[in-house]
Amino acid sequence: MTPKEIGQRIKLAREQKELNQKELADKIQVHPATIKRYEDGFIQKIKMPIIQSIAIALSVNPMWLIGKSEYINSPDMIENWNQSVINKYDNIFPIETKKIPLLGKIAAGQPVLTEEYFDSYVQCGNVINADFCLRVQGDSMINARIYDGDIVFIKHQPEVENGEIAAVAIDDAVTLKRVYISDNFVELRAENPKYKPMVFDKANCLSFRILGKAIAFQGDIN
Repeated sequence: MTPKEIGQRIKLAREQKELNQKELADKIQVHPATIKRYEDGFIQKIKMPIIQSIAIALSVNPMWLIGKSEYINSPDMIENWNQSVINKYDNIFPIETKKIPLLGKIAAGQPVLTEEYFDSYVQCGNVINADFCLRVQGDSMINARIYDGDIVFIKHQPEVENGEIAAVAIDDAVTLKRVYISDNFVELRAENPKYKPMVFDKANCLSFRILGKAIAFQGDIN
């Protein structure tokens, strides 16, 4: 995310909080002109402690400010809101949650070159026994109700049963598919009829590795 984009998010959150630049400056103990420079994108790199201070002052998620999370609300705000809803209605029950590391994107389509990297955390229910999660890119798994942009939770394991959905690494590329393993080859099947099965053997694949089994997914309601 560019400094200008970060500045726009700071300005948006400040205006939603109904604070002017001086009031925000007073809260984080800087000069009002510094806030203007942040919002205009003139400061190329805002130090993380400053981002944290701005986030606390504006009651937003610091990772959202720098583009590392899609969630604008801070964890404390979300927790307090959830608790108020639970207390208000007798038929709503609390769900214990935990955070799972989001490591980047995975192709649901043709395998793509990618580099595993830490992106942020995703909150999910404690019943999801996952080690990490990945964001899906592509439409090859739509008949399994996994769509472009969804989060897929992965349980790290080196083997899966035939027909299970797994995150797999093929040479330097990764993809999400149903896996079928025989003695001489591996077949990866999509859940979209426009994609043909992909077959890999020693002739067209130097290395094949199962990163883990897909055990759950999280997406928007359309």
